[in-house]
Amino acid sequence: MTFRYCSLPPQAAPAFAPGLTAERLSALLSGRRMWVNGTVLHYYFFDDGGEDVGGGRNGGGAAADASVIPVPGTGQMRRVTWAGAKEQQDVVRECFREWQELGLGVTFAEVADRHEAELRIGFQDGDGSWSTVGRDALSVGRGERTMNLGWDLTAPGRRGTALHEIGHALGMLHEHQSPYAGIHWDDEAVYADLAGPPNFWSRDKTFSNILRKLDASEVNGSVWDPQSIMEYPFASGLILEPEQYRAGLQPPGTLSPADQEFVRRWYPPSSPPRPPALVPFRSAPLRLGPGEQADFTVEPPETRTYTVGTFGDGDSVVVVFEERDGEPRYLSGQDDGGTPHNTAIRVRLVKGRRYLVRVRLYSTWGSGETAVMCW
Repeated sequence: MTFRYCSLPPQAAPAFAPGLTAERLSALLSGRRMWVNGTVLHYYFFDDGGEDVGGGRNGGGAAADASVIPVPGTGQMRRVTWAGAKEQQDVVRECFREWQELGLGVTFAEVADRHEAELRIGFQDGDGSWSTVGRDALSVGRGERTMNLGWDLTAPGRRGTALHEIGHALGMLHEHQSPYAGIHWDDEAVYADLAGPPNFWSRDKTFSNILRKLDASEVNGSVWDPQSIMEYPFASGLILEPEQYRAGLQPPGTLSPADQEFVRRWYPPSSPPRPPALVPFRSAPLRLGPGEQADFTVEPPETRTYTVGTFGDGDSVVVVFEERDGEPRYLSGQDDGGTPHNTAIRVRLVKGRRYLVRVRLYSTWGSGETAVMCW
């Protein structure tokens, strides 16, 4: 059985200034495609709605979202749309959510305007499945694809293709090309297998995507992971060593523990932003709706008893905590979820310590404008 394979677009080798140490070069290579942690990656689906080159929606724009590709084995060419059906798009949305649910520091957001998207996804039949790797997407024109999913993702076993291509978009490369894999190929058998249907690859494309070994600085980890979502399946007779894979290699098509560890290491969950500071004698607008709450920090300029409270057109409660060892510990106030007990409390605050003021708004009237102050 011959499998359909992802084919990465060729990339020129990066150029660096002469005289860099081996350690510095390794660091530059290993991180050059990775996104800055905390980045929001916007993705866009090409669809039948179309968009003209100026960015405006119009009825005839969809015709531009297509390209001419060869028909394998015929010597003919045909024009094929990049648009994808909702069922295909939904699979990709699910796969973005699966990556996101790992708790990564990068997040994904779908947008309706391609010009706002770092990742632009097509579904052109006949062009295979591929993606740019990490930040390489930024070098692609805004009207062009950075990813293509060229076969039915709803078919059994095909969902892993979308997970795999999103892995590339996050900066991951093919696992079987790791120098740590220790794979000894039957090169000519691989070339022959990939030259036929359904891939119809040239020898150069086969070498680039399968046989070529990556530099150690580029790989996803220091140990080969044959269960990785970035690992291809291979039929019998292509791998000579390790011997256990002579009969074929069949990764499960899911995110392996090593995949999860790799992306969490590069994109650790971002620390939540600290609450805004509440400066004594300066009010801070709440901008809350009934039932909502907001936190503020206070670092008192002197040790004394302060009043902390709210004013305006609303009923609220105020609770004060003292931060100790990074954790809030209750100090004063009460909020039992019932009738508001107080809109202001008096509490002794000590210079050099940090406090957390939590305000919950219960109801509003009039303009509804409320504010909190420490004085």
